[in-house]
Parts: sequence; structure tokens; C-alpha cells
Amino acid sequence: MLREIINNKILIAAVLGWAVAQFLKIFTSYFTAGKVDFSRIIGSGGMPSSHSAFSVALAVKCGYIVGFDSPEFAIALCFALIVMYDAAGVRRAAGNQARILNLIIDDIIKENGIREERLKELIGHTPIEVIAGALLGIIIGIIA
Repeated sequence: MLREIINNKILIAAVLGWAVAQFLKIFTSYFTAGKVDFSRIIGSGGMPSSHSAFSVALAVKCGYIVGFDSPEFAIALCFALIVMYDAAGVRRAAGNQARILNLIIDDIIKENGIREERLKELIGHTPIEVIAGALLGIIIGIIA
């Protein structure tokens, strides 16, 4: 069973799409933050979207192996579209809300000396980050 999982080309393409996207975030952070940030390899958000790369690589590889007219491809494509919508929509909005709440917390701390944990702001993606992740996923799905 483990050998079958390890040799699953669809799963390999999806994981490779995620891994390449996470690795690229280390270097793309240089263009936004002005420094290479090795912590980006495990973080969410940023360029390119690893969620998009993962789900699109899965769908493309699935299409190549079982056919683009198969129910499996249809399911994988719908999954990818939901993931990308969520990354650019819901998760991005949650990140914006976290940024605003952090500003409120900073104001409260300055006035009252209260210690509060800051919320994680970089959890979503811009549409460009999602598209870049999807393009990466297409490439990985084709060549993996």
C-alpha cells in the first residue's frame, strides 16, 4: 500500500506543486520585503500560491492520466477552483481583518499597556498570487 501511495503520479505532482511554490516564496519575498525570508517555506500567503499550485497540479495530472473528460478530472478541477476562490477571497479578507485588528490591539497596548498576541495577517492571496500558483501547477502537472 505504501509503495502504491509513493508511486501515485497524481499525488506526486500535487505535492511537488506545493513544494516548489513554497520554495519559491523564500525568494519572491525578496521583491516585497527586500530580504530573502527562509521562514516563508512553511508559511501561508505570498507569491506564488502553494494552495493553487497544489490543487491545479493535481487536476492537470489527473486529466493527463485518466482523461480530461473523466469524472475524476471534473472533481479535481472543481476542487482547484474552490481552493483558488477561497485563497483569493475568504482567506484574503480574513488577513485584512487581522491587519485591522492588530492596529486596534496596538492602539490599546499603547494606551493601557495590555499585552495581546498579534494575529497572523498573511493568510490569503492576491489574485496575481493565485494565478501564478495556478500557472505553476499547470507546468508541474504537465512535466511531473
